Amino acid sequence: MSIRTGLFQGTQLRQEMKINPRLYQAMDLLYMPLLDLQQHIKQEMLNNPFLELEEPQVTEEETQPVEKEKEKEKDPDEIDWEEILLDGFDAGGRRAEYEEKEYFEPVSVETRDLYDHLHDQLVLLRLSPRQVLLGEEIIGNIDEDGYLTCSLEDVITGLNGWLTDHGVDWVQEEDESLAPFTLPDAEQLLRVIQAFDPPGIAARNLRECLLLQLEDAGLEDTLACRVVRDFYDQLINHRWSEISKELGISAREVQAATDAVAKLDPKPGLKYAAPAANYITPDLIVDKIDGEYLVFLNDTSLPRLKLSRAYREIARDKAKFKGENKEFISSKLNSANWMIQAIEQRRQTMLKVMNFIVDRQREFFEKGVQYLKPLTLREVAEVINMHESTVSRVTNEKFVQTPRGVLPLKFFFSSGLSTTSGEDVSARGIKAKIQKLVADEEARKPLTDQAIVNILKDEGIQIARRTVAKYRDQLGILSARMRRRV
Repeated sequence: MSIRTGLFQGTQLRQEMKINPRLYQAMDLLYMPLLDLQQHIKQEMLNNPFLELEEPQVTEEETQPVEKEKEKEKDPDEIDWEEILLDGFDAGGRRAEYEEKEYFEPVSVETRDLYDHLHDQLVLLRLSPRQVLLGEEIIGNIDEDGYLTCSLEDVITGLNGWLTDHGVDWVQEEDESLAPFTLPDAEQLLRVIQAFDPPGIAARNLRECLLLQLEDAGLEDTLACRVVRDFYDQLINHRWSEISKELGISAREVQAATDAVAKLDPKPGLKYAAPAANYITPDLIVDKIDGEYLVFLNDTSLPRLKLSRAYREIARDKAKFKGENKEFISSKLNSANWMIQAIEQRRQTMLKVMNFIVDRQREFFEKGVQYLKPLTLREVAEVINMHESTVSRVTNEKFVQTPRGVLPLKFFFSSGLSTTSGEDVSARGIKAKIQKLVADEEARKPLTDQAIVNILKDEGIQIARRTVAKYRDQLGILSARMRRRV
């Protein structure tokens, strides 16, 4: 059997779907948070001459004197819009002048961090240039939590290698400043740095960090310091009875010592970390007015767009434009129309989604997170007659200002658990219930996962013990054995 190879032509009929590029852009507009949308609109206004800002409405009496004044005084530098269109939108000096006046938001300057704080203390000491160089190397390897991130051997190996690469000739005895760094040098200087503020800095592990803080507080001879130094494994596992037997004291005394340890800072460097500049501008506002929750768009700062009347009037005379100019005008006019419609569609879609959320989660707004009902993107999509992916884009990275704080829209969506009454309860509400049960429990008899299951069952909530354990872990709550007090 032979196989025939070669190129052949043929016809084939098939169905396929292609998405219009503007549909992609419309989906991007839904996805954009408010601040991103503001920047996008500003950019579109620079690129499209048919878009302009919609000015506030004024009365006819106010406009007549202004129009008469304009007729009397004609600006000699008035822009010839028709000429600009015929030249393919090259506004010359006027456009450049406009772009120079573009507003740029101020950028925050660099703030002082943990390295700066430690370096200031280092240079105040009476150290040789050689010691300062080693100290800077050690400080440079301290992370924002305050821990030394590498071994001292790595510090001196890296520093000696760097100096060798830069042509330093080592002299062992004649000049100490040119002698290679040794491990005792690093250990001695590390001890100096560990005495800096904040207490516990430059530790190599949590145990050393706690010991440094106890030493700084003058508690090196206390039971708390001995527990951290000699019984660290039992301490982190809350095995009070083992420690009490070893020391020959009561478990209550051990627990009192560990309470003092719990007050120490496990990440001392964070107090000098540069604060993250996270500013949230809510896209929506929910306010209670006359007993009803009303939804508003927080888009007063968003530019209102309209078609430029001057450009539309010129574009009507199609006989003047041919070739590329005609194509340019048609493209920009259609794009401007589409942009105005897409922004309005975005507004209406966001209002529909949020209004449905408010209706569904009214008990949450009235009573709190424990009354949050389960909700999925599909449920919202079915009610407002939109695709699930559209609802997902609307809720992504969007925030709403409510009487209960500023919340991401994703907050209102969670899975649910069934109850004996036939209603569903939100998983987020279940977590809030578990958190409250643990907060109110008796310290000597903490609630086990099974006990929490039984309590929730009495409230009509069907939940498995492993689900309670999973939610407890997500909330950062220890097991009952670890929470038990004596």
